[in-house]
Amino acid sequence: MTMPQTDNPGRKLTILIAAETYPPDVNGAAQFGYRLAKGMTGRGHDVHVLATRPSKGKSYSEFRDEATVHRVRSHSVPTHESFRITFPWEIKKEIALLFDRVKPDVVHIQSHYMIGEHVLYEAVRRGVRIVATNHFMPENLNPFLPFPQWFKDIVGRVSWRDMGKVMGQADVVTTPTPLAAKAMHDHAFLRKVLPLSNGIDAAAYELKPGEEVPVNASPTVLFVGRLAEEKHIDVLIDAISKTPANLDVHLQVVGGGEVRPALETQVKRLGLGDRVRFLGLASDEELRRAYLGADLFCMPGTAELQSLVTLEAMSASTPVVLADAMALPHLVRDGENGYLFTPNDSDDLAAKITAVLSLPADERAAMGKVSRSMVENHSIERTLQTFEDIYRGASYDDLVV
Repeated sequence: MTMPQTDNPGRKLTILIAAETYPPDVNGAAQFGYRLAKGMTGRGHDVHVLATRPSKGKSYSEFRDEATVHRVRSHSVPTHESFRITFPWEIKKEIALLFDRVKPDVVHIQSHYMIGEHVLYEAVRRGVRIVATNHFMPENLNPFLPFPQWFKDIVGRVSWRDMGKVMGQADVVTTPTPLAAKAMHDHAFLRKVLPLSNGIDAAAYELKPGEEVPVNASPTVLFVGRLAEEKHIDVLIDAISKTPANLDVHLQVVGGGEVRPALETQVKRLGLGDRVRFLGLASDEELRRAYLGADLFCMPGTAELQSLVTLEAMSASTPVVLADAMALPHLVRDGENGYLFTPNDSDDLAAKITAVLSLPADERAAMGKVSRSMVENHSIERTLQTFEDIYRGASYDDLVV
């Protein structure tokens, strides 16, 4: 059932967001779910989030500033330190009871996996409007599957097929970038997918009036993200070791994850202990200061559907060097706000880092200004308005993004 677009534009909606991952999880999909909930609550809607419980125990609900968050029973997996899964036979009845209690006008699933899948099926059964957003690529699962590559390829094809089967039942399907939309069309056989940026509050990362950030004693590269295999932080560390000694390039790594011990071993082996710092998880303000203080931001990951952390760095007027993979090329004007490098090629990455950090300060600042100007198309308010239009019944043909 689709609400007509002429539905009272001022009417308060009850929105149910189904999220496989949600804070305290640290990743782009979790952060998007939080910002979506906070933004829709700020627009006066009644927002509920259904997500996994972050630890073992019974299901519960909690009242948070951004939404009412319903946590369902979940289970750990042996191949990931924080990711948790749900079992259909444990959540299906709870989902039905939640629909009875909340009576959503619209549901917005964030993936086609267990929670998203069964929330969608319940919404279909009840005739509730459905929006589906995909933040994942099957390749994201590969590091956590202890199987040979041929088997992972089969899992990937099955995952694409399931994505099409589930999300094909939604009224509107979105994903953050045109490249991701094409992949979903080609592999999940979804006929229509709307590219819609996750959105960012760029002003939050600008210098405040009178604010100053200390100048680094040495040129500093920043990485922010989950310390996971597909981020290829090892390639970045190798590249730092290959930059000219007289440039004295330093690296700050913000985030936590399963490959941190291996990365620390690599740093020790390369003799970079005084040039590479692992800062762990950071608060919003600590992260903001890290962006503002960096001379260059680098994302070597090869499975980025959009990369919110890159957009955050660009909002802080920081030049970037990004892997020429997935959606990252959309965020670089080569030579204007930074450079692309050949994925997994530490020699090329070292050369690009050196090219930026060898520039005079005013030329690097000009690159940063181009980064900041490119973020304007990713306004969080624009994203929230588009999703609200979709919630109220807008179709693909009604939307201009």
